[in-house]
Amino acid sequence: MANIIRQAAVLAVRDRQICMVTSRNGRRWVIPKGRIEPNQSERDAAQAEAWEEAGIMGAVENEPLGSFVYLKNGNEHHVVVFPMRVAIEREKWPECHFRRREWVPVEEALKRITEPELRMLVQVQLGLVEAAAV
Repeated sequence: MANIIRQAAVLAVRDRQICMVTSRNGRRWVIPKGRIEPNQSERDAAQAEAWEEAGIMGAVENEPLGSFVYLKNGNEHHVVVFPMRVAIEREKWPECHFRRREWVPVEEALKRITEPELRMLVQVQLGLVEAAAV
């Protein structure tokens, strides 16, 4: 039986662009996300991942946009996604030596996102599809 790994992520949008970072191995583009540590709220985990993976800080909403599930290394990852209004963007951040950050136009971001459920969350958040269609 696969383990279930709980993760949190931020969807940072500004001027019709989405903040994306490379995966650890640099092969894929993802939104900042990571494991929720014991005694850490989902929202706090999302905020921490935004800083660690993308070097961005700001207001993370209290309520998530939704969630998605993906499989990796035989484990099921359950990711809750929070919207973030970015206030600060640093040139250096904890993982800047092995991740790249890009602000990508929405259309390009949707092409880069490989998880169908996350792609739909982004489309709903940006009003590209109606929530009832989900």
